[in-house]
Amino acid sequence: MLERREWHQYQRAFADAIAATSHRHAPWYVVPADHKWFAQTVVADVVVQTLDDLALSVPKLKAPERRALARAKRMLAK
Repeated sequence: MLERREWHQYQRAFADAIAATSHRHAPWYVVPADHKWFAQTVVADVVVQTLDDLALSVPKLKAPERRALARAKRMLAK
């Protein structure tokens, strides 16, 4: 039962660790795990939002790069 008496200290240490190591470019997410389906939903939402925030796009290839890619594709197909 010693652990229960230390609960507030554990919580304080947890909060301090998150505050000291979570940054805008690399945030921590605390996901409640009481219900597996809910935890998985939260994680999926964070992943989707993070990917959306990256605003990724397919690179635009110049003509020489497209030709080189076409040659490589033909070689691989053989």
